[in-house]
Amino acid sequence: MTEQHACDIADIPKGSVRRADLTLADGTDVVVAVAHTVDGEFFAINDVCSHGEVSLSEGELDGCQLECWAHGGRFDVRTGAVTALPPIDPVPSYPVRIDGDRILVDVDAPVLSKESVI
Repeated sequence: MTEQHACDIADIPKGSVRRADLTLADGTDVVVAVAHTVDGEFFAINDVCSHGEVSLSEGELDGCQLECWAHGGRFDVRTGAVTALPPIDPVPSYPVRIDGDRILVDVDAPVLSKESVI
């Protein structure tokens, strides 16, 4: 597992999302949206909406649903699955691990959800 420091826990208040610029093992840049739910859990999904190619980290987090600010589509931050149209394609989710005060994300191990609730 190739974990990278995305940010510190203190950088993301509960119920919010933060953008993190990370790098794949092959040197390719990848941007993730790191979510901190009101329940205290952390999740990471690709930061680019599969519908409008805008930053998801600029959207609103409601429970585990991240709403895209551009067109109102929603994604489950736990899996990247689409939970509200207009997007139809999921976004990759990434393993997250907490190490002390640091949030580590493994962008080299993406998971693409096959489920959809729409």
